[in-house]
Amino acid sequence: MATTKTKTTSTTSLLLLFSFIIVFLSIPSFSSSSSSTDSFVFGGCAQQKYTPSSAYESNLNSLLTSLVNSATYSSYNNFTIMGSSPQDVVYGLYQCRGDLSMPDCATCVARAVTQVGGLCYQDCGGALQLQGCYVKYDNATFLGVEDKTVVFKKCGPSVGYEPDAMGRRDAVLQGLMTASGPYRVGGARDVQGLAQCVGDLSAGECQDCLVQAIGRLKSDCGTADYGDMFLGKCYVRYSTGKAPNSYKDHNDKSSNEGEKTFAIIVGLLAGVALIIIFLTFIRKVFGEHGK
Repeated sequence: MATTKTKTTSTTSLLLLFSFIIVFLSIPSFSSSSSSTDSFVFGGCAQQKYTPSSAYESNLNSLLTSLVNSATYSSYNNFTIMGSSPQDVVYGLYQCRGDLSMPDCATCVARAVTQVGGLCYQDCGGALQLQGCYVKYDNATFLGVEDKTVVFKKCGPSVGYEPDAMGRRDAVLQGLMTASGPYRVGGARDVQGLAQCVGDLSAGECQDCLVQAIGRLKSDCGTADYGDMFLGKCYVRYSTGKAPNSYKDHNDKSSNEGEKTFAIIVGLLAGVALIIIFLTFIRKVFGEHGK
């Protein structure tokens, strides 16, 4: 009877250990995802409605399909879908953040198209900005047209006037202003900056838009620890070391990759530790049976 009791206890302990391993390995690891790329920034819709099942609705669906398909191989594109009459014409574009891979760009645009369709249901025009991409369509042409209207701004809490921190912030913004190209990034220690123009602007138009956005950002956000300024055809963003982590995700891809690597290492170490514990337990069980 004593032998049976020992064997039953060992079997039960072994099953409990297996259950513990399965539960532990089922716990999700802490790693970064693409959620920050797809998170909502702002959106807006035209007041004019279109008639369901109309030629305009058919053309709009064709346009949105073209945007999604094009995003699989290009980070920017614009389309004009012609109709049998002027009121059936649809204009649209999309643009991905300059550092996104093509798969991430395609995913972001597909989600933006889905969201703007729900946000602007049966509206003739709509625009949606996610962290990683921008989508816009309308029945009035806007392609190649400058637009310096403020469509969205956000300023973090003031950190008070700190000459060193504000000096680095201003230096970063100045660097963005004097850089070239439609997508610009910069940084100075704990301050990161990002700027981008919509791809239908010329180089001169892009520069004019960014100068306007940077000026507004500095005047409106003052000594804030982070700030966003989105104009109709460009945007500028900055963040400091005091900005929340969720805000800095779009400027800190290397940090995200480091977090992923760290999570993988922790998971591997935990797995090795469990294997060692398991082997020690098995050796102990079989050692008791051999006595």
